[in-house]
Amino acid sequence: MPQRISHHKLAVLIMIWIAPHLAAAQWKVINIKTTIHMRAVHAVSPTTCWIGGTKGTVLRTTNGGKDWLTSRVDGADSLDFRDIHAFNKDVAIAMSAGEAQKDKAKIYRTEDGGISWSLVYQTTQNGVFLDGIDFWDKNKGICLGDPIDGRLFILTTDDGGKNWQELPLEKRPVAEPGEACFAASGTSIIATGKNKAFIGTGGSKMARVFRSADFGRTWEVSATPMPTGPTSGIFGLTFWSKNDGMAVGGDYKKTADSSQNVLITKDGGVSWKLTAMAKPAGLKESVSLFHKTNALWNGNTQVRSDRYALISSGPSGSSFSENWGKTWYEIGKEGFHATSFAGGVGYGVGANGLIGKIEKFSKRKKRKLALVEE
Repeated sequence: MPQRISHHKLAVLIMIWIAPHLAAAQWKVINIKTTIHMRAVHAVSPTTCWIGGTKGTVLRTTNGGKDWLTSRVDGADSLDFRDIHAFNKDVAIAMSAGEAQKDKAKIYRTEDGGISWSLVYQTTQNGVFLDGIDFWDKNKGICLGDPIDGRLFILTTDDGGKNWQELPLEKRPVAEPGEACFAASGTSIIATGKNKAFIGTGGSKMARVFRSADFGRTWEVSATPMPTGPTSGIFGLTFWSKNDGMAVGGDYKKTADSSQNVLITKDGGVSWKLTAMAKPAGLKESVSLFHKTNALWNGNTQVRSDRYALISSGPSGSSFSENWGKTWYEIGKEGFHATSFAGGVGYGVGANGLIGKIEKFSKRKKRKLALVEE
């Protein structure tokens, strides 16, 4: 006769999987054996990427980062290229940041893949300091500089950057005392949609976002709740629809500070509010959009699956969000100042020759002890 099982309850510890909370670092660091500092990057396609750095250096790959062509722009050894915009594997624009009165505010253009460069803009105006550059299409572009005479400095081009015009002083956005922009990632100004532009600022009593809907000819401005001060404010911007966008920032002298570092807008930049902090805590200089499309076949029908994510980066590391900033997952401690994505492939750049490439990321599942009863 079989024995009866005791009625007492047996507590057993077992391992179960819970919702994912950590993300596996999946940046692939590319060693190009250089010590230049880099804050400018533009991925034209998954295989073609341009990078700008110190000592007048420009790098280019056309095979997904396996090989890099390094070029030094003639006469630019003292320049720091803080932003770069490329149209294809041959044509690109490189912008240097620095004091114009010291001959450091210049824009160059190449049409032969970086072998030769033409100087297309320079100024020695006292106070001019270029911060970023962007284009709407192959012809129309815009360049941003810190305020002079109480107004932001704006350049525009209608011929792909071959010639640049200064926006008349009376039409430039009015700046608050101490207000300026940060030449940290090339994304303190962005051109988006058919004719819109956005500028993020800091350095004053409030961080603000300027917006234009006519190629930068006229501007409106909104205050934001991003913490700000002489060395803090908004550093990077991105939009993924005509209404939805994000701004990131922090303090460049307190790069690991735990202050709020992300803003979102849902009305085209008219109003901004704080959202969940990007990880790791600290300054975030760039935010980019990852967009990967998968096509699956269900019988005779093709089913398209789109995956979107926002990638934030800064000196303390990077993280991603798949719910438009509500939740962030860390993907690495590498200090990328700037990132750029072409669909589902991205490149990041930082100090001392740091270059990274990322194509996929996932949340690492976290195991937890759970008490169950038998």
